[in-house]
Amino acid sequence: MSATPNPMTDTLRAHTSVRAFTDEPVSQEDLEAIYESARAASSTCFLQVTTVIRITDKELKAKLAELAGNQKHIIAAPEFWVFCADYHRDQVLVPKADLGWTEQLIVGCVDAAIQAQNAFAALEALGLGGVYAGGIRNHIEEVDRLLKLPQNTFPVVGLAFGHPAHKNELKPRLPASITLCENAYQEPDPAKLKAYDEQMRNYYQHRSSNAKDTAWSDELERILLRERRPFVLGFLQKKGFAEK
Repeated sequence: MSATPNPMTDTLRAHTSVRAFTDEPVSQEDLEAIYESARAASSTCFLQVTTVIRITDKELKAKLAELAGNQKHIIAAPEFWVFCADYHRDQVLVPKADLGWTEQLIVGCVDAAIQAQNAFAALEALGLGGVYAGGIRNHIEEVDRLLKLPQNTFPVVGLAFGHPAHKNELKPRLPASITLCENAYQEPDPAKLKAYDEQMRNYYQHRSSNAKDTAWSDELERILLRERRPFVLGFLQKKGFAEK
C-alpha cells in the first residue's frame, strides 16, 4: 500500500521503540501537548475510565523499573507514565454501578491503550521517542500497591519517553496481504508467512544492536510456549474485574 505523503501518517509509519535517552528533560509545553493529546482520545460510551500516573519520584521509578524486569531504560527516561483502567471514579459518581463484568475489563484495557497510543503518537510528532513497558504486569500487585490504586482500578501499561539518544531501525511488519482481510477472516498464505520469516531473520542479523540469528517464528515460539503471568486473573478479580 502507498499513500500521499502526510506529516501525521509519515510519523506513524516511521515508529520505532526508543530505549536510549539523552539527559534533556521534556519541556512543560511538550508534556502538556502530549497529555492533552492522550486525554482527547476516544472513550467507550464516554465513560472516561483511564487515569494516567506520571512518575516523578526517582526512587519509585527505580522500583517500578526493577519490578518490570530491571528495565534500565525506564530509569534513564526523563518521563515514565502508567496508564490505568479506572472504574473507581465512575463508581464514586454512581455508587450502585454494576461492576465486575468482563466486558468492563475489556473496555478499561482498550480505552487505556487508546490513550497511551495517542500519547505515543503525539510525543513522536514532537521529535521525542519512547517505549511501552508491559513488564509492569510482571509484579502487577506490587505495582498496584506502590501506585496506591483503589478498588476497580489497575495498571495496564507503562510508557517511558524522552529525547532519543539512539533510534532503532524500522522493524518490518507482517504485510497487509496477511493482516488486512476484506469482509471475512482469511487464513494466512504459508508462502507469505515463510517469506516474512526470512525477512525478519535478515533484519535480526543486521540490526545495529542486539543482532542475532533467529526468525520471527522462533521468537513467537520462545514467547508463546512459556507461561505468562498466571496470577493476573486472580489479581484482577480481587480488584473487582472479570468476576462475571
